[in-house]
Amino acid sequence: MKQTARILLTLMVIFLLISVINISPVFAHCQIPCGIYTDELRFQLLEEDFTTIEKSMTEIVKLSQENPVNYNQLVRWITNKEEHANKIQEVVNSYFLTQRIKPVESTDQKAYQEYTRKLSLLHQLLVYAMKAKQTTDLANVEKMRSLLKEFHEAYFGPEDKEHLQEHHK
Repeated sequence: MKQTARILLTLMVIFLLISVINISPVFAHCQIPCGIYTDELRFQLLEEDFTTIEKSMTEIVKLSQENPVNYNQLVRWITNKEEHANKIQEVVNSYFLTQRIKPVESTDQKAYQEYTRKLSLLHQLLVYAMKAKQTTDLANVEKMRSLLKEFHEAYFGPEDKEHLQEHHK
């Protein structure tokens, strides 16, 4: 009995050590149809990223004008801006483009036109996220907000919008 308990305890310790050593990062989008993630939440998270980039840009400009420049804080705000622009690109690429926007046959002109509109808006959003990385121009943030609003309108059909309104009451 003691031998079995000792072996069991040893195996548990080994398993625990292997688990701790093999910790790997968890990514938000597994690209399997799990149904956990919600579309509206993705839109809210993108808005939060826009606001964070906007705040970062404002702080970068402010810190750059100080004498002496606080390079530590400046680098932190630049890094923050980069991370949130990357988050935008990740959500657009890994969530919307690869999982939610389904290819449509060009023979169905109306559906194909809607499909290409969504693709175009998402591509523009990716480009402005890149521009947000490159500059502190707040116009890029405003353009992303505008594009997201347009994409929201294109993405959700009338039934979806009605359903969303019911949940906001």
